Amino acid sequence: MTAISKEKAEHYNWGEECDGWHLVKSQALSVIQERVPPGGREIRHLHQHAEQFFYVLSGCATLEVNGETHQLTAQQGLHVPCNTPHQLSNLSQDDLHFIVTSTPPSHEDRVIINPPPDKP
Repeated sequence: MTAISKEKAEHYNWGEECDGWHLVKSQALSVIQERVPPGGREIRHLHQHAEQFFYVLSGCATLEVNGETHQLTAQQGLHVPCNTPHQLSNLSQDDLHFIVTSTPPSHEDRVIINPPPDKP
């Protein structure tokens, strides 16, 4: 076994300018380090089987979960159960770096969801 780092991990791009590094990629577990530039966001979605844990390394994540908005800063995380609509955004002026852990892996388990209705 060898230690894994972002520099040695499999890299991929998502969205327009976001990066991901597969730190663990197995049939039962996915651990990915991601970078989202200012203004970047993912599409609102849910996973029918995967639960996820988002953990901020640096920057500030805005994580909307089932209509409730959470601001997460460095050393803070949030669990998102399966079948729960969510969307991660970087509304700050700095890059957002975070870890997302999914079990089982979530890449083939994504259902796009419409935004929540506006609150009165």
